[in-house]
Amino acid sequence: MPNWGLLSISSKSMKSVTVSFRLPYHTQWGQSLLVCGAEPVLGSWNVKKGLLLSPHHQGIELIWTGSMPVHAGFTSEYSYYLVDDQRNVLRWEMGEKRTLLVPEGVNDGEVLEFYDLWQTGSDTLPFRNAFKDVIFRRSRSLDIERPLAAVKPKLDVDDSVLVHFKICCPNIEEDSMVYVIGSSSKLGQWKIQNALKLSYAGDSVWHAECIIPRGKIALETGSNRELSLNSSKGPSRYIFLSDGMMREMPWRGAGMAIPMFSVRSEDDLGVGEFLDLKLLVDWAVESGFHLVQLLPINDTSVHGMWWDSYPYSSLSVFALHPLYLRVQALSDHIPDDIKQDILKAKEELNKKDVDYEATMATKLSIAKRMFATEKDSILNSSSFQKFFSENEEWLKPYAAFCFLRDFFETSDHSQWGRFSNFSKEKLEKLTAKDSLQYEIICFHYYVQFHLHSQLLEAAEYARKRRVVLKGDLPIGVDRNSVDTWVYPNLFRMNTSTGAPPDYFDKNGQNWGFPTYNWEEMSKDNYAWWRARLTQMAKYFTAYRIDHILGFFRIWELPEHAMTGLVGKFRPSIPLSKEELEREGIWDFDRLSKPYVRQEFLEERFGDSWPLIASNFFNACGKDRYEFKEECNTEKKIAAKVKTLTEKSLLGNDDKSRRDLFDLIKNIVLIKDPEDPTKFYPRFNLEDTSSFNDLDDHSKNVLRRLYYDYYFHRQEDLWLRNALKTLPVLLNSSDMMACGEDLGLIPSCVHPVMQELGLVGLRIQRMPSEPDLEFGIPSQYSYMTVCAPSCHDCSTLRAWWEEDEERRRRYFKAVVGTDKLPPSRCAPEVVHFILRQHVEAPSMWAIFPLQDLLALKEEYTSRPATEETINDPTNPKHYWRYRVHMTLESLMKDKGLKTTIKDLVSGSGRSYPRLEEADVPEIQAENSDAEKKQVINGVPKERVAVSV
Repeated sequence: MPNWGLLSISSKSMKSVTVSFRLPYHTQWGQSLLVCGAEPVLGSWNVKKGLLLSPHHQGIELIWTGSMPVHAGFTSEYSYYLVDDQRNVLRWEMGEKRTLLVPEGVNDGEVLEFYDLWQTGSDTLPFRNAFKDVIFRRSRSLDIERPLAAVKPKLDVDDSVLVHFKICCPNIEEDSMVYVIGSSSKLGQWKIQNALKLSYAGDSVWHAECIIPRGKIALETGSNRELSLNSSKGPSRYIFLSDGMMREMPWRGAGMAIPMFSVRSEDDLGVGEFLDLKLLVDWAVESGFHLVQLLPINDTSVHGMWWDSYPYSSLSVFALHPLYLRVQALSDHIPDDIKQDILKAKEELNKKDVDYEATMATKLSIAKRMFATEKDSILNSSSFQKFFSENEEWLKPYAAFCFLRDFFETSDHSQWGRFSNFSKEKLEKLTAKDSLQYEIICFHYYVQFHLHSQLLEAAEYARKRRVVLKGDLPIGVDRNSVDTWVYPNLFRMNTSTGAPPDYFDKNGQNWGFPTYNWEEMSKDNYAWWRARLTQMAKYFTAYRIDHILGFFRIWELPEHAMTGLVGKFRPSIPLSKEELEREGIWDFDRLSKPYVRQEFLEERFGDSWPLIASNFFNACGKDRYEFKEECNTEKKIAAKVKTLTEKSLLGNDDKSRRDLFDLIKNIVLIKDPEDPTKFYPRFNLEDTSSFNDLDDHSKNVLRRLYYDYYFHRQEDLWLRNALKTLPVLLNSSDMMACGEDLGLIPSCVHPVMQELGLVGLRIQRMPSEPDLEFGIPSQYSYMTVCAPSCHDCSTLRAWWEEDEERRRRYFKAVVGTDKLPPSRCAPEVVHFILRQHVEAPSMWAIFPLQDLLALKEEYTSRPATEETINDPTNPKHYWRYRVHMTLESLMKDKGLKTTIKDLVSGSGRSYPRLEEADVPEIQAENSDAEKKQVINGVPKERVAVSV
């Protein structure tokens, strides 16, 4: 029989208190909030077992509340979740887990209320290392005055409430203090000298307690923080008020962007190098910039030729590119003959543009000679051993891949015989110390070790100078890459990635990367992605997610496609055969096969049409043709055209290929290759003669279904897809994340980015608003990066000068005048446009270096078209632009730096302010007075007030 008396005695010795949660949050029908935490009473992180909250209205706000009994001294981490009726998670809070602490000294039966605010991704940005460890970095750490656990719980006055104030203040100057002021006498009656001083608790949190009589207190002017102590009908006498972030003017900064290969210095060997970043950072600081942005820097050595200049086609998502190695820094003891060869190479490679092949060959040749002289000392060093142990998981497969690529003279691993299929056993044999190729394998280790050391040195220098180094996360990997060899199950190798028609290319883009197998990736919680981000975070404090739309849905093309028009979204909800038949659409062969009539051949090929017809088509009815099986894909057509051209049967092979491509894309519906009962409307189907020859009923039905497919039916699916994948990326590192959200933007994208704290991109010439030709920077939202141009389009100067009519429209729409605009993009025009951007509300204004150089007349002598980095319409574009002056020359140009810094500082944007210890030697030429002004740019004694 149970001993109830013993249980009763035990219960009396344990104080029981009630914890109550309160959170304002607007929900939709069928949605609820719950609290889930580490302890069993909160579900042990099983959301299905969490504490469900109940809603009630308080004025116009919807307040969610719930309570539970716990013992004094109870502690647990917890978070809030938005769930549906089955408790499936729809949203969850971003940022760190909350901590619940019940003070030991509370009386039995007391009620403790926790007033919380929902944490969005934007709330977490100040705690990303771009801000925490770089921009807001302090020369010394704040001492913890009182930890959060040290709450004073004693209440000696009846009908009073102990309020525990807690607020986050990540951007606070040295020797500043945080106060709460309010209308209550306990809060100073709006007088700072009598306010409640908060203590520092660590992790940018400040807190204090105050015993206040029941009633209503207003905290803050403007949009007041209000706390009604009469709102609770229960006996609550303890309120823990977490009031989110300190409300102050939103922080805004500026930065510059340039590809690593485009940088030029007096020390480099034909291309920008990682160690050049130190000088680039110095120039950025003196120009008022808090950020330097690069393009991808991963190894792209797939083809062994200039095609590899494309920085978004990674050979490895982990390995750094040997192109950026500084060979002079490989050793302190470089033999004289190698020194002479380096000097000679510098003269030969110092060209207007990057000579990719010659530069790669030279650097690898010198690195191999240096490796031969110092391999033993390097490979046996403690620093190399540490690097190897931390990177072995990707480094060994990468080195083995490079060896096999060179041995078989191809990166196409399907051509490697027994090594085509990767296995751990084969890898260990290839990289074993007693293998014949071990020295070659070690050479690749050696190069990666030095690349890592050099980039890390530059990255740490940037952090010290309060400059955010921003990297780039490519959306794809090369089809013939280390990653597709080692992890083939993570990729859909029979497909290709691209983008539908947009600003960059009216025919769409085909990047050639295999699409991702997201279902397979999810099985280990996206470990491959998490490893990528962890690796990037060693060097960068921010990153750009290339084509963030790909995490909602990707434009997928068949592997045999060469262009980007005839694709479909993955995932997406196709049109079913039954759905189409209900609408009176039934002739699926007619709609999904190329619609080719004799008159089309005659129009396009003139007198040569019989030759084209006999080689590429079969007749299939009166005046109708279909492609022969050996010519029924774009790749097959290209091969056939090449053969006929070599036999001199075709004259203009480019035109013939384009015309045949147009004909094979003359379809209305795309049949799903994996399910013949599913169809997708072809992009811009109304532009096809296949559509125009249909009856009116079919046209109307297909128009409606087209609009539904591209703009309605996928939104919820894509939203759920992004919320599965993007949080994994964001939680994999402390880097600040920005998303390249240009192109055809689904309506679900921007709400998700806002929720997750992802900063979007705004390019003035590519507005997301359909009714605008030019974006309006003054109307951009805060969570954006604004820029006048980017690497994927022409520079500001080239854009201005290439189209007279567009210049006039810009002058009228943006400047507000009918006057004739100047034909040249003079420095005054550049200054006007840049000023629009620095004055925009956007968190960041980031400028390509070419656009900044256009502020000075003498830097505009080069034809503007030569400064374009990429041409998205050309799949074989040579990425080779180099800045035409060295960084050393730019550092000496005080006029340009002053002009840029005046622009930045005059806009209210933040710019780097340094402690004396951080002023680099390069500034030693400044006078003591100048140095003091830099160091003491901000008043040291400043009071931050929570009002």
